[in-house]
Amino acid sequence: MATTLKKERKTLATHLKEYLLMTLGMCIYSFGWIGCVLPAKSTSGAASGLAIVISTALQNTMGIDVKIGTIVLLINVVLLIVAGLVLGWNFGIKTIYCIVALSLSMNVWQDILPADDFLHIDRFLSMVVGGVITGVGVAMALMQGGSAGGTDIVAMIINKFRSISYGRVIFVLDLMIIASSLLVGFTIDAAIYGYIMTLVFGYTVDMILAGNKQSSQIFIISPRYEEITYALNHSLKRGATLIEGEGGYTHKHTKIVMVVCNNRETPAVMDYVKQIDPNAFMTVASVMGVYGQGFQPIKL
Repeated sequence: MATTLKKERKTLATHLKEYLLMTLGMCIYSFGWIGCVLPAKSTSGAASGLAIVISTALQNTMGIDVKIGTIVLLINVVLLIVAGLVLGWNFGIKTIYCIVALSLSMNVWQDILPADDFLHIDRFLSMVVGGVITGVGVAMALMQGGSAGGTDIVAMIINKFRSISYGRVIFVLDLMIIASSLLVGFTIDAAIYGYIMTLVFGYTVDMILAGNKQSSQIFIISPRYEEITYALNHSLKRGATLIEGEGGYTHKHTKIVMVVCNNRETPAVMDYVKQIDPNAFMTVASVMGVYGQGFQPIKL
């Protein structure tokens, strides 16, 4: 009973941590847009970039001032409805949560931050900084299973009918959004800065996620290998392989537990082993890539 309660508390704490990090990520992401991109009188890709284009068009043609976050929410609601009809209503609650958190935080930042360039840096640097900040924010959400929606949803819809990679679809959509900014009064240099921000944003996200996806290969030698394997399989939900081994000095036969896991799971593996056998012998090594079931697909 106590063990079950402890597991439930740990699960609740894990979920709470995930949603706190997603909230923080969306706040950082929205700050990059409102604090860096908007004062630079420029735009970029994604739903946020399209929202800036639409907001500018409404101001220039009708004199209507609509907050960026509100437009982002409306764009994502429409996309979610279309995707639900095309793909089915199986979107994760985390994506919906991130969309709402992003929209609300954008409106809050727009109320708090001054409209002018309060960072006092030139437009080019402002867009580069914005690309880094937004990349960090999105990466934080992605690592917790969330998503900012927008072009990601469009890529899912297109990918259902055409075998085109997500990255290529999103890149083309971002180019189209930035190009459309020229139709509502943005200058050529603003569009160029938008393309630069897109590259910086993508590079930042890739660098963070690549580091997060690094894996460890762990060898465990212990007479209690069966208990360790059971704990890894059922508690950590991670597979393990038993390898026949023989002591070089004692010539005793033993089983070696080999497990490959994400770097973030390594401390949990070590904790389980320590609880079962504090005297277990372990080696931990980083691996360049892990492919197959449970990891990345094999790439040629």
